[in-house]
Amino acid sequence: MEPRISIITLGVKDLNRSLRFYRDGLGFTTKAKEGEPIAFFQTAGTRLALYPLDKLAEDISPDVHPSKGGFGGITLAHNVRTKEEVSQVLALAEKAGGKIVKPAQDTFWGGHSGYFTDPDGYYWEVAWGPMFTFDEQGALNV
Repeated sequence: MEPRISIITLGVKDLNRSLRFYRDGLGFTTKAKEGEPIAFFQTAGTRLALYPLDKLAEDISPDVHPSKGGFGGITLAHNVRTKEEVSQVLALAEKAGGKIVKPAQDTFWGGHSGYFTDPDGYYWEVAWGPMFTFDEQGALNV
């Protein structure tokens, strides 16, 4: 496993409002436009993503409900170079004491991903996508 945090995703209540806050207010660089389903921002190293809170919870598991506590609306992503690595990293996390919340599976966006929680309950997505590439240092190009 290459140690990396590729994306920090914030589950937001109003995606367009948050897009304007980060893009227009704080000056974060993005190609995202209002009305798109997700927004990615270029930062030094790790990428920031905004995604609707209810859809982020749903992506993890039907059992995850932001209104019932236990999910703060933040996920960390570890993007991998091959589809097979998703299952390998999930197995490594489980062996280390993590809990698999969503096994590796094909996604609606054309990739392959799964989720685990660390011993303190933080959600990590392990994801591969054919559209993802990495720079020389292993940072995700989005």
